[in-house]
Amino acid sequence: MDLEFLHTLVQPATTKIVLCSLDGLGGLPRPGTGKSELETARIPTLHALAGRSACGLLRHVGPGITPGSGPGHLGLFGYDPLRYPVGRGVLEALGIDFELQAGDVAARGNFCTVDARGHITDRRAGRISTEICVRLVERLRAIRLDGVELLIEPVKEHRFVLVLRGGHLSGRLSETDPQQLGVPPLPVRALAPEADRTAALVNAFVEAARPLLRDAAPANMLLLRGFDQRPHLPLFPATFGLRAAAIAAYPMYRGLARLVGMEVLKTGGTFAEEIDTLEEQWEHYDFFFLHYKDTDKAGEDGDFDAKVAALERFDALLPRVLALQPDVLAISGDHATPSILKGHGWQGVPALLASPYCGADPVSRFAERDCAGGSLGVIPAQDLMPLVMANALRFTKYGA
Repeated sequence: MDLEFLHTLVQPATTKIVLCSLDGLGGLPRPGTGKSELETARIPTLHALAGRSACGLLRHVGPGITPGSGPGHLGLFGYDPLRYPVGRGVLEALGIDFELQAGDVAARGNFCTVDARGHITDRRAGRISTEICVRLVERLRAIRLDGVELLIEPVKEHRFVLVLRGGHLSGRLSETDPQQLGVPPLPVRALAPEADRTAALVNAFVEAARPLLRDAAPANMLLLRGFDQRPHLPLFPATFGLRAAAIAAYPMYRGLARLVGMEVLKTGGTFAEEIDTLEEQWEHYDFFFLHYKDTDKAGEDGDFDAKVAALERFDALLPRVLALQPDVLAISGDHATPSILKGHGWQGVPALLASPYCGADPVSRFAERDCAGGSLGVIPAQDLMPLVMANALRFTKYGA
């Protein structure tokens, strides 16, 4: 549904909303047991909550389309990710409070590991510490290219941000990350004629970085993706009439929330500390976006048991959120990250919506196969936010 239309339905209310995203929530059955991570985990709080909620599956872009975290979360916020594309580099930059200027091109960087042939053996360099990342970024800052200013900032663990600043730049670029192992990084290609110069500059940067990182194994090379310039999106608080706050430990998700106009609250690095922040700020906002990263990390590492453990840790902390008695609680994720895929998947993501107005639902377990039979059905992710608003009594009726 169009955001301008939704805005016409907004009415004042005092209800409180929590939208909780378990990054990479969805999974697939483990060979040998036939059970997914959610079906394996001991998550009594989530199962009990599903029993008194409306449940379903979310598709974030379309059938068979694997979403990135950016479009996945935009969908959760009510935005059509095909209408409002955003590059990962912009989100990473905003997430560390980097002030992107008009015309800047930002890219998300990964330090990675390559072998003697230059083939990638680890796309995340073993998830090096942030301290090592800071030292390697300092090396890269020695690179100089004619006609452009290079701004390089560490983010977290293996991640960094590259920003190109100067005239006549374009974000219409392909990525150097092939998203697979055993092959070399790709050269950047211009996806439009106006991006030819920018592509040449980025390729020159990569070549200049190669000797600077050669002795830095496991972080002896880099990958770049998500090139973009800052877009202009309708602001979430104005669209939905909400005092909206985001609580996220990872910079990229803070950046996404900042892009759509949410106030990004300072918080610690653990989910327990995120809930501390939620409790401390409860009286000051109508809407809270709460992000949980551990499920995605374990899935990308292909560690089924670690993802199960991450789900159980979330479940153990969920009673603290329930104790605040939000009028509406929505729990889902931005995409699936099945452990057997070791990456994002196109599968539907379980979702539950808890409020006094959800109605009957036959689902009694929060898992993929159970939620597929829920009253929400299989819906586009951007349809969740209108349902949240309706259950929060923040929409008036349409028509006479």
